[in-house]
Formats: sequence, C-alpha cells, structure tokens
Amino acid sequence: MSMKRVFAAMVLGLGVSACASVDTASRNAPFDVPPTEIAAPAPSYQMANFEVSVPRSLRVSEANMYYPGGDIVWRGDGYGDRYKQVQAIFEEGLRIGGGPLEGARPVSVQIEVTRFHALTEKTRYTVGGVHSIEFVMTIVDAQTGTVLRGPKPIKASLVGYGGQKAVAAEARGLTQKYRITQHLAYVLREELTKAEGFVPPSRGATKTITPLSPVGAEQVAQLN
Repeated sequence: MSMKRVFAAMVLGLGVSACASVDTASRNAPFDVPPTEIAAPAPSYQMANFEVSVPRSLRVSEANMYYPGGDIVWRGDGYGDRYKQVQAIFEEGLRIGGGPLEGARPVSVQIEVTRFHALTEKTRYTVGGVHSIEFVMTIVDAQTGTVLRGPKPIKASLVGYGGQKAVAAEARGLTQKYRITQHLAYVLREELTKAEGFVPPSRGATKTITPLSPVGAEQVAQLN
C-alpha cells in the first residue's frame, strides 16, 4: 500500500473514531435544560396583612375634561378625599384577591399607588377611554421580613366604557368602581399565585374584567 493510501486510511479512521466518540458522549450526556427554560414554581402564599399607600405628593385633578392632567382622576365616588377613596379601592381589591388564599407561607403585601387616572364624566359618557392604574407591589415574608418579590412596578390599566355602553354597564351595576375593584383583585391574585405574576396584555390595557366575586359575573358576561 502506498504512503498516500496509508495516510488516507488513517485520516478516515480518526474521523470515524471522532464521530463515534461524539455520538456516544451525546447519547450518555444528561438532559440539561438551560436555566431560562426551567419553569419557576408557583408561590404558595396566604396574606397575613397588607398596607396600601397613596402618597399625598400625587396630584389630584377634578377638571371635567377628556384627558385632564394629574396623577389621580376619580369620579366613581362622591366628591371627597380622593386619596382615601383610591386607597379603599385597593384595600377591597386585596381582600377579594388575596383574602381567600390558604398557602403555606404567610406574607405581608405592600402597595404604593403611583397613578390612578380613571375617566372623567365627559369622557365616560362620550368616547370612553382607559383607566390608567399603576402601582408598586412588594411581597414580604410575614415572619422574617424577607422580601420575596419586588418592589415590582405594575401597570394594571383597564379599558373604560364610553357612551351607551357605559350607560348599559351602569344599569347592570357595573360601575367604574366595581370594574376597577374586580380588575385589581384579579391582578393582585395573579401576583400572589403565579410564578410570573400578572402579565399585562400586549396592547397595555385589559379589555374585560374577570370577576372574582360571584355577584356581577353574569352581568359582565351579558355586557361582553
């Protein structure tokens, strides 16, 4: 056999050997999943207590315009302390969304409202719009004080009805206050029970609510 043929045979043999070793290694390698593809476990929380803060530094607007300035625009309650009214809505949302949970770990929920811009009378009874709701949520171990999630900025905007749809909603008891409270309850429930928390829709504002309270669910279905 010539030297060229010997050399070619050696190269071919090494190639086959390398393929075989790679193939064997691939077959025997453990099934590794990249960390980004491993699903995080869902939390198991029970809400021991909560605190809602609506800073007085937020600016309230009572202007009846299509889109007034200000951080707090709210007409779902009679004229009064808008800070306390917004705080009460979040507190009710927490009671509905987090109160029934019976998870293994007691937690404290802390919320700081950064924006609560609902619809004015002029907007609600004409073109409609978006309830722009933003807050920062922190979940803390109630026993150790360890921060489990957050501080996490959350945008929980909700499409607000306008014109005849708003009138029809009011007739069924689906007021701005009811819809926003139920929407917040759902968002907070997602944050307390899902590994990824609340995931807002791609367009930024949720169109329809998912009531957690049985009262009103049928009316919502009829309207939507």
